[in-house]
Amino acid sequence: MTVAAFPVADAALDALFVPFQTGALRLPPDGRVLFLRARDGFALREMKQPGWLCEQSFKPFAEALERSGLTVGSPATDDRFSLVLLLPPRQRDEARALLARAFGAVAPGGRVVACVPNAEGAKSIEADMLRLAGTVGNVSKHKCRVFWATPETIDAALCADWLALDAPRENAAGYVSRPGLFAWDRIDTASALLAAQLPIELAGRAADLGAGYGYLGAHLLGRCPGIVSLDAFEAEARALEPARANLEAAMRARGQAVPFRLHWHDIAAGVPGRYDAIVSNPPFHQGRADLPELGQAFIRAAADALEPNGRFWMVANRHLPYEASLAERFEQVRHVALQDGFKVIEARGVRR
Repeated sequence: MTVAAFPVADAALDALFVPFQTGALRLPPDGRVLFLRARDGFALREMKQPGWLCEQSFKPFAEALERSGLTVGSPATDDRFSLVLLLPPRQRDEARALLARAFGAVAPGGRVVACVPNAEGAKSIEADMLRLAGTVGNVSKHKCRVFWATPETIDAALCADWLALDAPRENAAGYVSRPGLFAWDRIDTASALLAAQLPIELAGRAADLGAGYGYLGAHLLGRCPGIVSLDAFEAEARALEPARANLEAAMRARGQAVPFRLHWHDIAAGVPGRYDAIVSNPPFHQGRADLPELGQAFIRAAADALEPNGRFWMVANRHLPYEASLAERFEQVRHVALQDGFKVIEARGVRR
């Protein structure tokens, strides 16, 4: 089971294509279409044409697009498209960088079309498009706002400034991160709690499931001298570059090289390899919807990947019903800490 298999309504995707369905906008006859942050769905499958290029950095969504027969990848630096579609994220710096990329990729006379839910900053992001392009058309549908521009001139200096907003940089805690990643500008409270509880004697081959920008993996390398290798699995490709920087910094501080690998991977699809220790702060929502099934999928993946005497350490919100899933797959399950609305759990003795 993958994250994309959990059904979540996508009003923004549906609304994005409304202007084309009503005839207010037309698809380009040359078929040169780039879709940034593309997501699979009925509206896209009905509208798509051969030659469309979809870019998606979240692994489950990228795989869903491929299963629907769409081409997934990134455009070359000098590629230009007659139409650039995008679904901007909520985080403002990340959204501005994506807008700047869209306007950098549009061909002369081409159009940029974006859609944002009203509750997630639609008017602010539309205002940002107006700053770049000068004039903007719009329509509202499904509690979302679709807005577009066919720019004659683009504010190149502002575009350059906004593109730079996506560059990896140190956050307030001293870790390399970038806007839009989970807890990108700080250390997540739950992850910090788990890191503080990890026993120094953890040893052998380790894995971090849902590694983000690499905080837990870096902490493992710094705290546990018996760790001999680390695999960091993360579904968001934008996190991999910061994670690499943080793991390399942890090795320098440790004074010992430890082999590590970064994997762009959907944990819910299972984890290859066998490990002596696994740590995880699993996600429990997709968008605004709580989905404890995500954490349960992480538990199954960890149990399948652990050696018989391996140890699984995880942190979760206290209200999430993970204990039954853990008891199904492990002989021993214990609460190590209950603090700040979170619980740290250790599980041992895998049930095959």
